[in-house]
Amino acid sequence: MITTVTPNPSIDWTLEIPSLTRGAVHRIAAEHQEPSGKGVNVTRALTGNHVPSVAVLPVGGAQGAEMAALLAIEQVSYRAVPVAGSIRVNISLTEPDGTATKINAGGPALSAEETDRLLAAATDAAAGAAWVLGSGSLPAGMAASFYASLGEAARRRGARFALDSSGPPLLAGIGARPDVIKPNAEELAQAVGRPLATFGEAVAAARELRQLGAATVVVSLGSDGALLVDQEGVLHAEAFVASPRSTVGAGDALLAGYLAGDLMAAGKRAAPLVEGVAWASGALRLDGSRVPVITDDDRAAVVLDDAPDLGRRLRQPV
Repeated sequence: MITTVTPNPSIDWTLEIPSLTRGAVHRIAAEHQEPSGKGVNVTRALTGNHVPSVAVLPVGGAQGAEMAALLAIEQVSYRAVPVAGSIRVNISLTEPDGTATKINAGGPALSAEETDRLLAAATDAAAGAAWVLGSGSLPAGMAASFYASLGEAARRRGARFALDSSGPPLLAGIGARPDVIKPNAEELAQAVGRPLATFGEAVAAARELRQLGAATVVVSLGSDGALLVDQEGVLHAEAFVASPRSTVGAGDALLAGYLAGDLMAAGKRAAPLVEGVAWASGALRLDGSRVPVITDDDRAAVVLDDAPDLGRRLRQPV
């Protein structure tokens, strides 16, 4: 079982447009509404690939009722913590080449009591779990230390702790010594306070986060694939996708695949990274934040490099 905790979930409204022009009127080609938030996306991906998972999340307002209905349609297991405010709606504008422009709302403020109830529900759901994942931004009113508290609760329950966030919640959460964190390149650059232009600079930044307490750092690099940095060294993996449909949720798919791969690989170091990149590349081929059922063909398309060129420039420096 993999338990995910999403303190600031959303309904994702994806609008497909031919191209994005600032100030212009756009006609949409298609639209999709999906339950979302980083941890919710991870549980959805795991569920679609028959890996047991439960999502813990606050639910409130009309959008909360819609979230529950959408999760039920996808047969996703979840534990809802009622809150007074209505959860947010995020908008993604996607173009035919897969480029996505996201507009993220802030979400409701959670009271101290609501925060305590969310942590209690997450702690309860961690019983018997192999992994507990804390994922996404934190809503207003919630202390940056929430993920550190979640990590400590996961340890008490005998689960490993994964973290996917940014800014102060990421840095505070690293204090709980997570087994794995998964920043993207932009979040990694923000965490170390400097731009990243090469693989070597990304690796150096990841090692700094390891020194702060993270055991393994998996960095999602978009079209450059992903890096894994741990005590044994550095691995890189990537897969070519000829016609990406949407980049929304690809990082969440990567982390879902990594965690699933860890359960399947029985301690093999490279297998979770390969699995993660296979899931992310599969997500790129679908609209919205969906992940297909991953096959051996998806895994075979991943190229693994155990000695990456650290001088290689990132296609999208940050």
